[in-house]
Amino acid sequence: MTKPTRTYDLFEVVKVPFPFTDLNTAKVRPALIMSSAKHFNAKIGMSIMSMITSVKPQGDLWPSDILIQNLHSAGLQTPSLIRFKLFTLDHRLIIDRLGKLTGSDLKHTQKKLAEIFCL
Repeated sequence: MTKPTRTYDLFEVVKVPFPFTDLNTAKVRPALIMSSAKHFNAKIGMSIMSMITSVKPQGDLWPSDILIQNLHSAGLQTPSLIRFKLFTLDHRLIIDRLGKLTGSDLKHTQKKLAEIFCL
């Protein structure tokens, strides 16, 4: 892990190795940057992130799930949602930048964060 790190902006979508619960294996999947580059990740080379997962037709949604409407801007190929499974990850483990939330996706995410954390 010697590649240079960069900072990532709030609400950018990145590709990361997401660990399974047993911590022995990981699956590459998208994640949403949830921390500010200025106040958090630029100083320590890490970001707080949220899981992004594909939408399953019969899947159970969590009350905090957010369906992503603009897949193109987010850099996603398949219908997906933001699931607030939060984790902190070193930037050296980020595989690629995919896109960024825009428009209504950004507004829905900000509103849901305000609801969840009583902001």
